Amino acid sequence: MKQNLTDGNIAKKLILYFLPIAAGTILQQLYNAVDGIIVGKFVGTIALAAVGGSAAIIMSVLIGFFVALSGGCTVVIAQLFGAGDEERLKAATDTAVCFCIGAGLVLTVLGIVLTVPMLKLMQTPADTMRDSALYLRIIFLGVTSQLLYNVESGILRAVGDSRSPFVFLVISCLTNVALDLLFVKGFGMGVDGVAIATVMAQTLSAALAAVKLCRSKEAYRLSFRGLRMNRRILKHMMHIGIPTGFQAAMYSVSNMIIQVPINLLGTTVVASWALAGRIDGIFWATSNAAGIAVMNFAAQNFGAGKNERVYDVTKLSMKIFIAVAFCFSAFFLIVSRPVLPFFNEDIAVIDCTWYILRHFAPFYFIWTMVEVISGVLCGVGDAVRSVIFCGIGTCLLRVLWIIFIHPLYPTLLNLCILYPVTWAVTAAAFIIYFKTGKWERRRGILQD
Repeated sequence: MKQNLTDGNIAKKLILYFLPIAAGTILQQLYNAVDGIIVGKFVGTIALAAVGGSAAIIMSVLIGFFVALSGGCTVVIAQLFGAGDEERLKAATDTAVCFCIGAGLVLTVLGIVLTVPMLKLMQTPADTMRDSALYLRIIFLGVTSQLLYNVESGILRAVGDSRSPFVFLVISCLTNVALDLLFVKGFGMGVDGVAIATVMAQTLSAALAAVKLCRSKEAYRLSFRGLRMNRRILKHMMHIGIPTGFQAAMYSVSNMIIQVPINLLGTTVVASWALAGRIDGIFWATSNAAGIAVMNFAAQNFGAGKNERVYDVTKLSMKIFIAVAFCFSAFFLIVSRPVLPFFNEDIAVIDCTWYILRHFAPFYFIWTMVEVISGVLCGVGDAVRSVIFCGIGTCLLRVLWIIFIHPLYPTLLNLCILYPVTWAVTAAAFIIYFKTGKWERRRGILQD
């Protein structure tokens, strides 16, 4: 159901809008954790490293770029919805879906061709190379469904409907778990079974979201028969989407560079880093959900010309989501160590994973500030600033750290420390810029 976010009580609407997004992203991370349990217990540590090590980073580079690129579609649709421009809202919906289908086909080809060269570039351990390549190629064969679901759910969230994407995600995740068990435990398959299950579940969620949009009576109704792309609207979407895509790619590339020294520390560390990512992925999913909620709130209100309400949303979001971050920090520091044996029975992996988590968890609140302000800037169309701040404060600083500092102290501790340091630098840059108020001057598609 659509929802106007430009009036009414901000706190109530923000929380009610955020909760389904957060629940969906947490559910997806819980599925990833279950996926890790299935792979770790029924296939083994090498398979876990294959799925969660270099392969996960490569997926985040290529798929993450195109998913973030489609974020520009969501912002434009939310701004047009807030402005009440129904004619261009319909055109924007069609344009977003057309772009997504085309991008999916391009990404499939790129992914399959670049899989092995990228795995070799990252010095992927030899014992995980074959499984990593197999897993990635199957995922890339079905990547169009993943992109289509992301843009379809983005359209629904842009018009205030955060519940429908959550329902579709629940169905998809449950299907994914069931298929994982069927293929891996039932049929005795390995990482290929996990990959096939993922593609099938993502295709189901894309189909469900498409049916929802096709049955809508609103201006953003989707009709594949009359689907066509509007070049002027696409230009505005790419003006936001391309910087956002590069920002996501920069994160992933910096993580790819970091993955190299991780790989050199051995398979145990690779598996531990992957497992830590699956566990604290619940926080990152929630943080990302906060950014999505704030972005759409800001976009609708900016489209309606209510800049003061954008300020109010930002201040309130900071208070709410920083408090949420502290809760996650406490939860992981208390609960993580006792539950790790459920994910992997290797004592070395358990100890190493706990070591990583206790160096990350206390500093989650810093990244929350980045998510909130970055979401606001993207929502008003000022995505270039996010690229600059994240590119320098996070990505470039991480690369310089790996080049100049890590060789002096080539330890896991050194790799853990660099994350909160770069988060702090990036957060400071965002806060300083937002307080200047320069973002208010942007109008984008609203002046076209």
